[in-house]
Amino acid sequence: MQIPIFTVDAFTNRPFSGNPAAVCLLENDLDEDLHQKIATEMNLSETAFIRKLKPEDDFTKSSCFGLRWFTPANEVPLCGHATLASAAVLFHVQKNTNSVLTFVTLSGELKARQVKDHIVLDLPLYTAYPQELKEVEELIKAAVGDMIVQDLRYSPDTKKLLVRLSDTYERSVLEELKVSAQHFLSAEKTGKVKGLIITVKGNSSGKGHDFYSRYFAPWYGVLEDPVTGSAHAVLSSYWSEQLGKKEMLAFQCSRRGGELKISVRNDGRVDIAGQTAVVLKGNLIF
Repeated sequence: MQIPIFTVDAFTNRPFSGNPAAVCLLENDLDEDLHQKIATEMNLSETAFIRKLKPEDDFTKSSCFGLRWFTPANEVPLCGHATLASAAVLFHVQKNTNSVLTFVTLSGELKARQVKDHIVLDLPLYTAYPQELKEVEELIKAAVGDMIVQDLRYSPDTKKLLVRLSDTYERSVLEELKVSAQHFLSAEKTGKVKGLIITVKGNSSGKGHDFYSRYFAPWYGVLEDPVTGSAHAVLSSYWSEQLGKKEMLAFQCSRRGGELKISVRNDGRVDIAGQTAVVLKGNLIF
């Protein structure tokens, strides 16, 4: 069997930065266990599988496809950067002729469209609610040590914990923070956290980035994710409320780093735009 496969760096226009995802184009049904085996073999934070919904569908002409995402450890319900990467393969490599693509996923229908040199993802917007420190104190300690935490929120829909550091900290402090995400697994006692976001407020002058973040998901086998669309589905809701803004520019300050343009809509959704760089094209053979 041969399956076309691509590696795409998402939320960047430069190769070898942003967040890499593998993207597989499935002409035919794939055995269920092979999805996970391929994702484990690729060993990237996410491997995406685009499948035809009808036998007569075509990757160049059709506008609606099935999409699933797998980490090296398991399937996940939502992945922004691998959706961006999937849209890039269809738009830029397959030269798909549609202005909007629809992906049928575990998180419902997600749309992707081209706007100039960006691809815009239409994602669900998730609210994060105030979280008592006492319940997750050991996890917070493992994540940020004795740093001052200004706000703590939890998103039940995504199982993500949002930790906002004090506004006295700048971007460089977040970038230089040494995090041992492996320790989160034993420090998290509630069983309800599957991802941890650390965030700080950005430049308030109106120029530059509105907020910065890092994201850790050892529960899914990903110690630190370089740039995370799904985390920004939570961060967008939080910072829009905090800053009183609908249009924001965000930067995820992992070692690879990536930029996201955010537009919070009035229908409970968020448009997250990013650029991509296709860095590998090939075939899986087995």
